[in-house]
Amino acid sequence: AINLNGTSKRCDTVVYSHAAKPIMIVEYKAPHMAITQKVFEQIARYNIVLRVKYLTVSNGLHHYCCMLDEASGRYRFLKEIPAYEALV
Repeated sequence: AINLNGTSKRCDTVVYSHAAKPIMIVEYKAPHMAITQKVFEQIARYNIVLRVKYLTVSNGLHHYCCMLDEASGRYRFLKEIPAYEALV
């Protein structure tokens, strides 16, 4: 669980580096659920606490991964989910 503005929240999955540093948050939705901007806003709020570079959302049918561009502070969508070795 993470504490976000005094509220306890749970990420579906947090991927950690070998040094136990969080590097990716993954949010899962049911297959019938659309992946919307609201879903990305949810996972971005979790990132206020964890400060990871990668966010991934999946409904089992469609998968989206974005990377935080630290220079601009904006997220850039990737063509595919990077392999673990590329994250660390």
